Amino acid sequence: MTVPPRAPPYSRVMRLCSLLLCFFALIASGAVAAPQSYLLDTEQSRVRYEVDFGPDIIDGTMPVSRATVVVDFDTVANSQVDVTLSPGGATASFPFAAQALRGPKVLATDEYPDLTFVSSSVRPEGTGAIVTGDITIRDVTRPIALNAQFFRPQGTQQGDRRELWIEMTGAVSRSAFGADGWSDLVQDEVRLRILARITRAEE
Repeated sequence: MTVPPRAPPYSRVMRLCSLLLCFFALIASGAVAAPQSYLLDTEQSRVRYEVDFGPDIIDGTMPVSRATVVVDFDTVANSQVDVTLSPGGATASFPFAAQALRGPKVLATDEYPDLTFVSSSVRPEGTGAIVTGDITIRDVTRPIALNAQFFRPQGTQQGDRRELWIEMTGAVSRSAFGADGWSDLVQDEVRLRILARITRAEE
């Protein structure tokens, strides 16, 4: 997933935290009169996943094909997130794992080419927010709650919201969606981290 530009590794993002503005700091840095729409940078946006494989971990990435992000910095509850992933482009740390992941026993990407998340509510929590919504895998929809943080890119000025990183983390039970292949080898819980770069839409 020549390789297109990749989102910065998790550890790098964490090292930059002292230079980035988290969700509440963004809210406090100035009033915005209305919800702001943002466009997705697909080249730099990825979902990372990991699942236990015996004593090891299978991890990899999945492209984000499109997203709609609306952020209301005055009233967080008015914010919305709608993300579509392309599991057919998934990678994996084990050579056989990506093929198994995309195959009929797990994500069945030939039949179900999209994996979606649509938010239903956003509420402040700690230094970020909890984004609750529905995730659809293999045409099965289940509720999920994701922890969300917003960051400014390194080098931007406080209060500059033209470009942002949004990070959302959570976990799903793959058997709840019928993606239970190889359950004798691979654990049921899949941990997710969505890292997307977004740019404010021109008015």
